[in-house]
Amino acid sequence: MNEQTIPYKIYLEEDEMPKYWYNLRADMKNKPAPLLNPATLKPMTFEDLQPVFCDELIEQELDDTTPYIEIPKEIRDFYKMYRPAPLVRAYNLERKLGTPAKIYYKFEGNNTSGSHKLNSAIAQAYYAKKQGLKGVTTETGAGQWGTALSMACAYLGLDCQVYMVKVSYEQKPFRREVMRTYGANVTPSPSLTTEVGKEILRKHPGTTGSLGCAISEAVEAATKQEGYRYVLGSVLNQVLLHQSVIGLETKTALDKYGIEPDIIIGCAGGGSNLGGLIGPFMREKLRGEKDYRIIAVEPASCPSLTRGKYAYDFCDTGMVTPLQKMYTLGSNFIPSANHAGGLRYHGMSSTLSQLYDDGYLEAVSVEQTGVFEAAKFFAQIEGTLPAPESSHAIRVAIDEALKCKETGEEKTIVFGLTGTGYFDMVAYEKFNNGEMSDYIPTDEELEASFAQLPVVPEA
Repeated sequence: MNEQTIPYKIYLEEDEMPKYWYNLRADMKNKPAPLLNPATLKPMTFEDLQPVFCDELIEQELDDTTPYIEIPKEIRDFYKMYRPAPLVRAYNLERKLGTPAKIYYKFEGNNTSGSHKLNSAIAQAYYAKKQGLKGVTTETGAGQWGTALSMACAYLGLDCQVYMVKVSYEQKPFRREVMRTYGANVTPSPSLTTEVGKEILRKHPGTTGSLGCAISEAVEAATKQEGYRYVLGSVLNQVLLHQSVIGLETKTALDKYGIEPDIIIGCAGGGSNLGGLIGPFMREKLRGEKDYRIIAVEPASCPSLTRGKYAYDFCDTGMVTPLQKMYTLGSNFIPSANHAGGLRYHGMSSTLSQLYDDGYLEAVSVEQTGVFEAAKFFAQIEGTLPAPESSHAIRVAIDEALKCKETGEEKTIVFGLTGTGYFDMVAYEKFNNGEMSDYIPTDEELEASFAQLPVVPEA
């Protein structure tokens, strides 16, 4: 039986949790451009990636054709501790806004790590354990990914080494201590513990760091230790695959009650939450079955989709990773020290970049103070304190609901609430004290960064 004819429900547990991950690339006519070896400019092979990533994760990374990949039972059993995650109708928010729109949010903060990141952390740790590795290295921005990975590694008995972006390491000490409580070794990045970290500090003395810097250090640490591999919390196709449980559950819940969304909104940094949320909806859009409006929301301080270039670039500041074709601000771009640490990445997932370039999704950027206004409003009305990253989606969901109020249109809006903000109180303190500011990079700053993009001949 062809997979396209299999009834959708065969992919679900009795509790409506997915038994399979959905691979969005399988339904894309224009596939994402391949990762390139920076030395040869040839597509990366399994053997090229083996020193850095776990074997099964490489298989998932390079798979452009398999629509559904079975979730191992051990991972499904772990998911059952906190999944299915709730899909909530924001009745109070609707009333307060006076909008005819119906607003729903998929809440991914209902686990100790406080975010959606655990969906991929347990999968990547599982494959590392299955391969017989000693441990893994990684980077983290806001600390949500590092927290999730430290939990997964503790559960499976793996060593976990985390390079945490320096500004977040200093702004979010409690997030750091949760990681340490779960047994992770946490290093502020850039650091003097790696060669690439020393080089970044030489070029950018006093820098607050970036995800690109931390990735460079984590990759070096993995390749210099026997029995270790590098794992990543966003950007890569394998991560979007694991995060597809978000969208699959969302669509199952909406279908169960006969609800069809008009607008789907997700915050966008590297793309894990957005890609996970929109997957099954984008599938219908790609196949011409539905025409949802899909909006990616990014910080104005790090606007890769709205102001970036669609080009091959390094995924890290130290230029030790493969080249990926994506919307990028340049791997040397270090964004201002804003509080949405998980969105401070210079590039966007190659999958989402291709979809954006093909016109299947929109992108908007929003300023930090407006984001926190929406976060505080949402917390007071709906009772959940959102993460700064999630609040980007809240900002645009409120804006779209207010447009419905003006036009009288009864649209259904779904957005991703990726996590809670209880470890982000320094940010809320600055906002409440009126000390928060907005920084938007100038065209000149971006052009200087674009000038350093690697030169890759057109295929």
